Amino acid sequence: MGLAEPLIQPITDQETEEPTSKVPKSSNYKRWLRIGLFTICSLCGQSGATLLGRLYFEKGGNSQWLATLMQLVGFPILTLYYCFSPLRNSAATGSGTSPPPSAAVLASVYVSLGLLVAAFCLLYSTGLRYLPVSTYSLICTSQLAFNAFFSYFLNSQKFTPLVINSLVLLTISSILLVSDEDSSAPKSVSRGKYTIGFICTIAASATNGLELSLAQFCFRKVIKKESFSAVMDMIIYQSLVAASVIVTGLFISGEWRSLKGEMEEYELGKVSYLMVLVWICILWQAFALGSTALLFEVSSLFANSVVVFALPVVLVLAVIFFDNEMDRIKVVATVLALWGFLSYAYQQYLDDQESKSEHNKNVNNDARA
Repeated sequence: MGLAEPLIQPITDQETEEPTSKVPKSSNYKRWLRIGLFTICSLCGQSGATLLGRLYFEKGGNSQWLATLMQLVGFPILTLYYCFSPLRNSAATGSGTSPPPSAAVLASVYVSLGLLVAAFCLLYSTGLRYLPVSTYSLICTSQLAFNAFFSYFLNSQKFTPLVINSLVLLTISSILLVSDEDSSAPKSVSRGKYTIGFICTIAASATNGLELSLAQFCFRKVIKKESFSAVMDMIIYQSLVAASVIVTGLFISGEWRSLKGEMEEYELGKVSYLMVLVWICILWQAFALGSTALLFEVSSLFANSVVVFALPVVLVLAVIFFDNEMDRIKVVATVLALWGFLSYAYQQYLDDQESKSEHNKNVNNDARA
């Protein structure tokens, strides 16, 4: 079955077409099926890649630049889309009658977003190196709050009581983890490095929230191209820019010289070392595909809320495979984070129902006219 036709859908917040008839139920089902598929990609990619990233450091990996590069360098896998999908050659739905952006404008968009992606990937790698997976994952939930803040200014995000409740709960959850520093820090990590990891993870969450908000803004105000190929273009080109930056950092830092010895001394063996890196690449690309497609289909804030939803999976797996402690403070922080996610998810449901109601009213008014 081809994916071309179902994937060409307008960004939901835009009113680019005049309502002339009721939206078929099958189209609505297809949209939610796509959202479900992209959500699974995002959840599985994030959970698996985070755990493998920690495994890399746990078993002898020391290259921070290499760990960062593995988050980005798998983007050539996505180019297979252009080979097998007829979408590339199909006409994309434009936004209104405005002309497409110039090559210079598109290049500036991809370069700017790529630099932000490189920055938060490097910061995330630093946090994952010095923090337990459970603590790291809980802190990452703060990116939903940062994304909401930036979306308020860039994408006219509404701050309803439910959204405010979600942001407050996620903020409190992160604050609790600061007070749990002594019990959370691994024995092999000094207090100073733990603090660095905490600060870098918070900074990464803020940068990630900004990048997603800017990406959503660029989709709607600059690119104005309502096809899934626009999503793929953004993922691939910004990943190309980000990967180029990190490769440059890898060689300038001199870490590339120690990679052969690192592989030789890896506790799980050479084959396992390579397989861990390969699967980190694949899973992060699944996450990138899922999250970028979700901000295209719904919003950047919804894409971030899915990241928060992955929290229980990562926490449970971290406790099982890495013997992370799950003390009372982490339990409370987890409950608050999930409560915050559910608050936003319910708000998303209400917004969806309101959008359907307004669309039906417009259809009825046009029919009477």
